[in-house]
Amino acid sequence: MGYELALVKAYLELESLTSEKKFSVKLLADEYEVDLENKRIFSLACNVPAKDYLGVLLLHYLIRKVKGLPSLKGAWISFRQLPGGEGYFPAFTKRVIQPLLRKYKDNPERLLELTKRFKAEREGYPDLSISLEVLERVPFLITLQRGDEEFTPLANLLFDGSIKDIFSTEDVVVLSEFVARNI
Repeated sequence: MGYELALVKAYLELESLTSEKKFSVKLLADEYEVDLENKRIFSLACNVPAKDYLGVLLLHYLIRKVKGLPSLKGAWISFRQLPGGEGYFPAFTKRVIQPLLRKYKDNPERLLELTKRFKAEREGYPDLSISLEVLERVPFLITLQRGDEEFTPLANLLFDGSIKDIFSTEDVVVLSEFVARNI
């Protein structure tokens, strides 16, 4: 399925909310220029146009930002606590949790290296955990639990409760998958 219709709708909605023509959005370690006049979203770090799915996410984020981002709730929620999250959970596990586990299960300490590359800091959840600012005021909490002879390793991705007021559950899946692939 293409993202053309979603992009058109998101551009129209954002244009209806602001007279600004250009925005800058930081996503992980990259910065994107969103040009409403030319309908273009460009990665400044890579010097290439953003993929359509990422453009939709950035536009949805900007729509909410122009309206006013919600305050952080200060409480982490699981994906299942999002509206419809239970139904999306198998896809979330396959697209997000399993890739995180494959990447970090053999060497969980590598997760701490992310604090050098991104706006992230170590948290106190066992065994290893970091909070990671994905977008301004959109933090994720990544937790890893080591396996042993009795238990398999576990990974999880949690969200500040305010994410419900910024993105749809489907957007959260896509954003989470992007993060899992790029950290």
